[in-house]
Order: sequence, then structure tokens, then C-alpha cells
Amino acid sequence: MSPIEAPRTQSFSTRAELPTTPPLTSYLLHLISIKRSNLCVSADVESTNELLRLAEEVGEHICVLKTHADIIRDFSDRTIRGLQEIAQRKKFLLFEDRKFGDIGNTVQTQYARGTHRIATWAHITNAHLFPGPALIPALQTAAAQTLSTLSRSVSTSITTGTPRLSISSVSAYNASSSSSSASSDEEDLPHPRSETRSPSIVTATTTISQTFELSYRPLHSLARSVSAGEGEDGDREEALLALGEPPLARGLLLLAEMSSEGNLLTLAYTQACLDAAREHSDFVLGFISQKSLNEPGEGDAFLCFTPGVVLPPEEEEEEEEAGAGKGDGLGQRYRTPRVVILGEGVDVIIVGRGILGADDRGLEAERYRRAAWAAYEERVSK
Repeated sequence: MSPIEAPRTQSFSTRAELPTTPPLTSYLLHLISIKRSNLCVSADVESTNELLRLAEEVGEHICVLKTHADIIRDFSDRTIRGLQEIAQRKKFLLFEDRKFGDIGNTVQTQYARGTHRIATWAHITNAHLFPGPALIPALQTAAAQTLSTLSRSVSTSITTGTPRLSISSVSAYNASSSSSSASSDEEDLPHPRSETRSPSIVTATTTISQTFELSYRPLHSLARSVSAGEGEDGDREEALLALGEPPLARGLLLLAEMSSEGNLLTLAYTQACLDAAREHSDFVLGFISQKSLNEPGEGDAFLCFTPGVVLPPEEEEEEEEAGAGKGDGLGQRYRTPRVVILGEGVDVIIVGRGILGADDRGLEAERYRRAAWAAYEERVSK
């Protein structure tokens, strides 16, 4: 299939291999294909324990976990470390639903610094375009600067003969500030010289090594074959291991459409989002939208994430279309996985309350995963 065709009927693995697909998008597409999951769970919980418990319960069934750091009342480094550990073990990406919408300098600070330090841990975030398209390169610059800091390791050693005193274990996030303050820290150390012994030679050595690489390493042959639908089901765990860790990169989703009734995102606004995404396709990996925004003949290969998705109770699954068009009384409108994936051509469904309210959230996540994947397979088979 030609790369200039809209990816509606292209497989995820085919889209991952396109030469224009950025490294993080390529990784996510392969991850989706290997796990057979185009499900994103929205973690609308209010404590670190709840968040980590949910991640454990649904992690093996999802490709992305969407977080709301600003509603976690005890958000801390423990939250970040816990999320990263589970995401690494269960193989999913982290998406912070920050919805940036301000001038460039402000969004850079919100993204990279402050209490949540989103750029240090979230692979994906999102933004409104209403401040103007300059918001995109502003966020991209903040991401690049943050990743440069994360990839830098700093170690400082101080020797004074015997005994030897060493300082190490500087956190990755604080690497930049540690390197600039190393000399002052050393001056505060007790001097090892005593009045009864001869002076020792004091040497202070600071070594800074930096590696910053956004390119995606060649995909392991097993991961590629399983992503393409080849191999046995038993190969999936091994393929996930072969896929490895995500590239050191960040991606942005633009809020191009919303599922809430009466929202003010017009057709012109949605088109402006698409135009801006094409201008910054190395950073914008896709959209929050109600349908696929990829246009035939334009070479678009953006991922489209859609919220407002719900399945009817399991005993009514044969009447799945009955879930279309329902709401929550607060303006949210719901549709089924089959409607949005097969009918509207979207790629990833975002599900919150439909899974969070279940007695067994792992089993319910698996039910949504199966429904979403079946709709995708039906779409690409046409």
C-alpha cells in the first residue's frame, strides 16, 4: 500500500515501518501490534496508591495509561517512580492529560518544571491549539532540553589519600543543577587534614558524560514479525522483551475534537490542528479526535485517540450498538469501540469510568481490548 494513502486500512505495523514515522510513534505502533491492544485507560483516580493499583490491574491489557497528575493529591517522586516501574514491566506508555493552552514560555515551564515535571516521565502529553501554533515548538524545545538533562550523568569524586571520600548517586533530573553546584558542595565537606599529620594532596574530579539520541534502534526480527501478525501467540512475551524500552523521545497529541456536547471546537479549528500537525510531524504524533483526521493523498499517518467510549454490559454485548449516543448527564457522549474504530477510523480508544467502575478492572479492560482489537482487524481487512 502506498504511503500517500490514508492509513485507515493500513495495519499498525505497516504504519510503524513508514520512513516518515517518528521514533516514538513507530515504537507505539509496534507495541500496539505485539500486545494486540489499542486500548488506553484513563486513570481518573485521586491518590498515588489508587493510581499504581490501577496500573497493575490493567497494565497487561493496554498500550497507554492516561494520567491526570493534577488530581493526585499526594503526587510525588514516588508516584513517578511507581508509574515508570509498572509501565516498564507491563509494557505501556504514559500519557499525561495536561491539555496545555497558554503562551510558549508558560507552557514550557508547566511541562518541564514545577511539581509534576511532566516532560521527565510522560512519553505523551496533549495541548489545545487556541493559543496559536507556536505552542508546539515551545513544547518540543522544552521536551528536548529535558531529555538532554535526563540523558546526562554526573559523578563527582574527591580523594585525599587515606581514607577516600566519594560522592555519587546524583539523580538524573537534578543532574544539571548538581554539575553547576559541585564545587560549592565540595567546599562544604570537612577538610581531611589534621593538625598532627602532614598535608595530603586533595584532588577533585568531576566527570560529565552525555548521550542524547532520539533515533530508534533497529527493531529485533522477532518483534517485527510478531508485530506484523506472524509467529505464534506464545511468541508475544518474547517479542515484547525484544521490542525493548521506548526511545528517549516525547510526543504531542493535539485536541482537535471533543466528545462533550456543545463544545466549541469548530471544523475550521480542527483543520488548523491538522495543518499545524503536518508542520510539526516529528513531534505531533496525533490527535484527540472523534474520527480519523488523516486525509487520502496527503501522506498523513497520525494516530487518533478517541475518548467517550463505552461497552454495554456483557450480557448485552450482542446488542453493542445500543451503547452509541448515550451520555453521563454532564455533557459527555458515549459510543462503542466498533462505532469509533470501524466506523470512524480512529486508532486508540480511551476508556475511563467503563473500566474503573468494574468489579474486576483487569477483566473489564480485557473485554474492551478484545472489542477494540476486533474492530481494528475488521477495518484493516476491508
